[in-house]
Amino acid sequence: MNIDVVPDITMRGQDDPHRRPAEPRPPTVGQLAASLDDLAGRPADWWPLIRFDPARPSRTRLDREPKIAETADLWLTTWPPGYRAGVPDDHDPEVSTLVAGELLEVTIGPDGVTERPLRAGRVQVRGTTPRRQLHNPGSTYAITLHARPH
Repeated sequence: MNIDVVPDITMRGQDDPHRRPAEPRPPTVGQLAASLDDLAGRPADWWPLIRFDPARPSRTRLDREPKIAETADLWLTTWPPGYRAGVPDDHDPEVSTLVAGELLEVTIGPDGVTERPLRAGRVQVRGTTPRRQLHNPGSTYAITLHARPH
């Protein structure tokens, strides 16, 4: 039995034997989606940070997630009832999930206007998008979680 490859296999997860500096890699969109889904299932970790502002959405950074915070921006947004806002065009992918309430996404593209209700519990991945708006048509606040790689 040849065991010449055993040291290479057993070094997995250890420091680089060539002493190269370890740099954190940005998470993939799939990793962000999985982390955000996991976080959404733990409301005790973010519920105390919610701020209710009847005039505008309240955005709160979440820096307590060690798996995500080093390589991605993570935030919570609370949307007041009836609020409608344009969302700036972004060039980075964003992962988001609606955790409470209801939101309607209005996208304005070359093919016209599309309205789509967002569903609670579904993680959405969004790349570069045309102009869009988010509207809270409900009578209660809506709460979303978001993540974007640095």
